Amino acid sequence: MSRQATIDTPFPDIYLQTLSGEALVLGRPPEGKWRMLVVYRGLHCPICKKYLSQINEMKADFDEMNVQVVAVSTDPEEKAKTFAAELDLDFEVAYGLGIDQARNLGLYISTPMDRTETDKPFTEPALFFLRPDGGLHFVEISSAPFCRPDLEMIKKGIGVIQEKDYPPRGTG
Repeated sequence: MSRQATIDTPFPDIYLQTLSGEALVLGRPPEGKWRMLVVYRGLHCPICKKYLSQINEMKADFDEMNVQVVAVSTDPEEKAKTFAAELDLDFEVAYGLGIDQARNLGLYISTPMDRTETDKPFTEPALFFLRPDGGLHFVEISSAPFCRPDLEMIKKGIGVIQEKDYPPRGTG
C-alpha cells in the first residue's frame, strides 16, 4: 500500500548514494539550505533529459536562492552516470531509489512498455521542496512523463516562500 510524504512534516530519511561518491539522506538538506529533490524516470526518458537540462541551466538561480538541487531515480549507478554525463549536470545525482521507498513517498510506478524502454519498473516524475529543517514544504507528483511543474513558476514560488515566509499549503 502506498502512502505519500506529508506536507509540513519531516521528509523521510532515505539513504542513497550519489555520483560524487557521497552518501545522501534525502530528508536532510545541508546546514541552512533548502533542497529541491527532482525525481526523474531514468536514462530511457527523453522528457527527463530535457527537464533536467532546463534545471541545469537554472542552477545558478537556485544556488543564489540557497537551494540545493538533487536529482533522484531508480536507475542503478551506471545508468545514472550515463544520464548525468550526457547532460553535463552540475548538481548532485542520487541513484538506486527502491520501488518500496518510492511507494512510501507516494510516487507512481510504471512497468516498462517493452525492453527498448528499460528493463525494470521505475518511478514517474516528482518534485519535492524541503525546508532547511528537512520539512516538506511542497510537492508535485505526476503519473506521466509529460506532466511536470513549470520551473520558472517553481523558482518564483520559492522566492515568495523565502521572502514572505509563505507557509506550507494543503495541510488541512
